Amino acid sequence: MVSYKRLTPEEVHFAGAALLDPDETTDTDLKEVNPELPLLPQSRRCSITVALLTFGGLIVVLFGIWLLGTIFWLHKPPSTEPHRPPPPAVAKSPNGTWLQPESCSQIPEAWRFDCYPERGAVVTEEMCHARNCCFIQRSQAKTSGRNGVPWCFYTPDCSSYELVSITDTEMGKVGKLLRNKKTYYPKDIDALQMEVLYEEDNRLRVKITDPAEKRYEVPIDVPVVQKKASNPSYTVDFIKEPFGLIVKRTQTGTVLLNTSIAPLFYADQFLQMSTSLPSRFIYGLGEHRSNFLHDVQWKTLTMWARDVPPMELTNLYGVHPFYLSMESDGMAHGFFMLNSNAMDVALQPAPALTWRMIGGILDFYIFLGPDPSSVIAQYLDVVGKPAMPIFWALGYHLCRWGYKSSDKTWNVVKEMRNYGIPQDVQWNDIDYMDHALDFTYDTVNFSSLPDLVKDLHRHDQHYVMILDPGISSSQLPGSYWPFDEGMKRGIFINDSNGDVLIGKVWPGLTAFPDFSNPDTHEWWYQNLKRFHEKVPFDGVWIDMNEPSNFFDGSLNGCPDNELENPPYTPGILGGTLKTKTVCASARQKISTHYNIHSLYGLMEAKATESALRKITNKRPFVISRSTFPSQGKYSGHWLGDNRSQWKDLATSIPGMLTFNILGIPLIGADICGFGGSTTEELCVRWTQLGAFYPFSRNHNSIDEQVNFLPSEPTAFSPAARTAMKEAILLRYSLFPHLYTLFHHAHISGHTVATPLLFQFPNDEKTYGIDKQFLLGKSLLVTPVLEAGQDYVVGYFPKGLCLIQYSSCISGEEINLQAPKDKINLHLREGSVIPTQRPNTTLWVSSGQPLHLIVSLSEDGLAKGDLFWDDGETLDTYEKDQYAYIYFTATYITVETVSFYGVKTEPENVTVNSQEAAFTYRNNQVI
Repeated sequence: MVSYKRLTPEEVHFAGAALLDPDETTDTDLKEVNPELPLLPQSRRCSITVALLTFGGLIVVLFGIWLLGTIFWLHKPPSTEPHRPPPPAVAKSPNGTWLQPESCSQIPEAWRFDCYPERGAVVTEEMCHARNCCFIQRSQAKTSGRNGVPWCFYTPDCSSYELVSITDTEMGKVGKLLRNKKTYYPKDIDALQMEVLYEEDNRLRVKITDPAEKRYEVPIDVPVVQKKASNPSYTVDFIKEPFGLIVKRTQTGTVLLNTSIAPLFYADQFLQMSTSLPSRFIYGLGEHRSNFLHDVQWKTLTMWARDVPPMELTNLYGVHPFYLSMESDGMAHGFFMLNSNAMDVALQPAPALTWRMIGGILDFYIFLGPDPSSVIAQYLDVVGKPAMPIFWALGYHLCRWGYKSSDKTWNVVKEMRNYGIPQDVQWNDIDYMDHALDFTYDTVNFSSLPDLVKDLHRHDQHYVMILDPGISSSQLPGSYWPFDEGMKRGIFINDSNGDVLIGKVWPGLTAFPDFSNPDTHEWWYQNLKRFHEKVPFDGVWIDMNEPSNFFDGSLNGCPDNELENPPYTPGILGGTLKTKTVCASARQKISTHYNIHSLYGLMEAKATESALRKITNKRPFVISRSTFPSQGKYSGHWLGDNRSQWKDLATSIPGMLTFNILGIPLIGADICGFGGSTTEELCVRWTQLGAFYPFSRNHNSIDEQVNFLPSEPTAFSPAARTAMKEAILLRYSLFPHLYTLFHHAHISGHTVATPLLFQFPNDEKTYGIDKQFLLGKSLLVTPVLEAGQDYVVGYFPKGLCLIQYSSCISGEEINLQAPKDKINLHLREGSVIPTQRPNTTLWVSSGQPLHLIVSLSEDGLAKGDLFWDDGETLDTYEKDQYAYIYFTATYITVETVSFYGVKTEPENVTVNSQEAAFTYRNNQVI
């Protein structure tokens, strides 16, 4: 039996404390029949032959003539002529209108795939039939909305590509796809090449490209595999016409991917692929504000990096086209679409998912796990595992937009010291700058900033400053080196005419560095180095890097062309690609902004991380607002401009868990909330939760309202201040354990903040839990997330046990007492947790002796580990400059036991069926 033991601050602070049948066919088969499609009605398959029969006449076509035509087609460049709707798939009525097939009404609502996904379109029957699609209006709905059953959906025999050939290669297979009918999107690509790469036993990659013309591909490093997997845990089947790709798990026969359920589109600016899902349990697909478990009831998630305070159903700061899917038997798999163009991901209750992208290629991976943790590790094998953070990154951070002077900032630090509240890092927001100019500081209000930083260093503390990418373009020539030097080197983003694109951010008119240009990285490094000589900062906070722009596009607007106004625009906040960012048609070194917009934060993080390595010769500390897959190698992330509201406190947990499965474990939310004024109760509860964020920072906004209450711990009553201090001390006590978790994230791709379902994948009740979480595998955190509560309901999965009132409660929801000065933290049975006596900085704490907290399992076993190094040197694991200690406890001997309240003296006592010596005292104690 496994259990959780509640941990109290006293125990850790001080020394001495204690679905389908497997198919036997091999993956080499080219299937003419669709393998099992659950819930889909059986219907006649559409083919070129059937289509030709509907037009009559061309029944006998010699194979040789057809083959010559195919070869000619494959060498023919894609058509650039405007495309008309395809010829009707079924007969017309006498008056020439399209006749809707009866099979349309047989398609269950959950399996209707949207044929008219354009935003803002009021779809009529005529519009739908012009696309040869089914139209069934739902009487209870006023319109065919973005998040509802589509009125216009694909017919069962819709046209798509045909797989005309498939051959073996050293890495898998290569196939040729042909489309013989035009779609309703311009510039169809009629001939495609499909590569199926059996890269690892638990990893499959598929690339579908245009063989006639090179298209944009995402420029991040992924493994190049030279040897085919020897024993893959998946089978791959192909449907010839219309083309479909089916991937199954060999062990169980579970269908992980089935693209035959809706037509494949591949036009110049519209790519669409659908797949069934084995269950409704799907996670990831960041960055959005939602529950950890996504809702598949007709939800569309848009991806296009955007500066906007977190809100539901809105594209936010980052783009992560990766999902984790649980299967019906507790197994899990992952799917990664390597594409950075604007996209929609539509979820529907079949369950199924549709990708709609407006550029690039179809390049995707499937990860077979089979458990959730293994899926994440396999995903990070592709995009890169997170960096090992410098030790002080795991301390308590304090920031505010609105300190307004370095003296005020310094006073807050001194107050924290006076109250003995731990703090490792002090930050400044943009108010430290001279008129919001990057690489400057206000020499009047922040004149003592260099001295503040030196004082922090004397007290083993550190300093982090904010930088925005927008570089002021309106300073006098020769007065602002960053812009003048940037112009000389030609490192700024240009508009479609080749002139520097001018936008507007905090300093006024600005130019935007092009971080896709290697020359920009050198320029960025020199700017950071020059400023570091004035203010010796320790880390950098990169903000506004979607990139954010107060104009829509630029000072001069944007041209009216296909990049700015694509045939399909995903559901972007504001309705256009240029809204509050730079023009999609803007020119960058490696491509147009249209293609690489959502990579901007990643590229800036990479430049910043590289610069800090050279400047400090230590592990870089970078926190970025905008993120993309592989970001964890270069930076952490915070969840953006949240609000001082209880809802924002609660939604921080699913946000934190999501970024852990996306490979960015150094993650947290602004403790006590950024926007608005907090309350004492909210701030106490948030500090208690924030003590267990992997990245723990208190940050609030400038005081623009009456009765504004700052959120630093020193601003509150003695009772609240003490409660916050205790929570932060608890974090510092657990630093050795937290540091070890980051080591495992860095080396093996493990999560730091872990969803319960990762440890209990066979308990479906854990699948939707995002009000509790684990630190690693052993510490269960159950915070209070509502006002006025002195208890909290926690779930303890089957196989876990909470010892309460001498009985074991397992597999139940339990009411846990939660007084205002405590947070519920439980240690999993069978665990060993290394701790230290906490102090006001991690540097001081790390010099204290280690203490182990051991929670034995029922059979007397426990285990744990510790990774330890100097905390800041680069690549200590890779250079073998570390200690790794593995703890095991195998048994414990009980010498004496005392029983209280024994009213009469017993005649004898037996232990393990053996009579034992005992003493009975007059105070009723044996």
